[in-house]
Amino acid sequence: MSSQEQDEKWMKRAMELAHQAEGKGEVPVGAVLVLDDKEIASAYNLSIAAHDPCGHAEIRCLREAGKALENYRLIDTTLYVTLEPCSMCAGAIIHARVGRVVFGAKDQKTGAAGTVCNVLHHSSANHVVELSSGVLAEECSQQLSQFFKRRRKEKKEQKLKNLP
Repeated sequence: MSSQEQDEKWMKRAMELAHQAEGKGEVPVGAVLVLDDKEIASAYNLSIAAHDPCGHAEIRCLREAGKALENYRLIDTTLYVTLEPCSMCAGAIIHARVGRVVFGAKDQKTGAAGTVCNVLHHSSANHVVELSSGVLAEECSQQLSQFFKRRRKEKKEQKLKNLP
């Protein structure tokens, strides 16, 4: 299997997780941490239901992986995530010593892996993370945009419903 095929396989897994988040009313972001082509941990956004500002898919996945490997350092792992990590998640990725991050859709508002800023390659970072972007970007982007389109429509309908 080529590295591109491998990246697409794991990104599809992350997209499945994002779909689970969407089913719970969460922003559809999924993350999978892989070591030697084996899934170590996986998670999806759960900030809303858990009332947790740190409940991003990446953070939850890193926590699960640390427990699974009994080590907070996740050396030589690859994190697949459907949306470009924010600065909070990028900081956690650096501290966990993740070897590589692969993301699908760019985040034009808070992307901290090159779109708005690049925390992962900042000169002050004490760890260098390999970065790959754009894997199944169109599919990941569509998943997010369709979610927000539905959410805006639902809010509009709710407003209209509440009019006197």
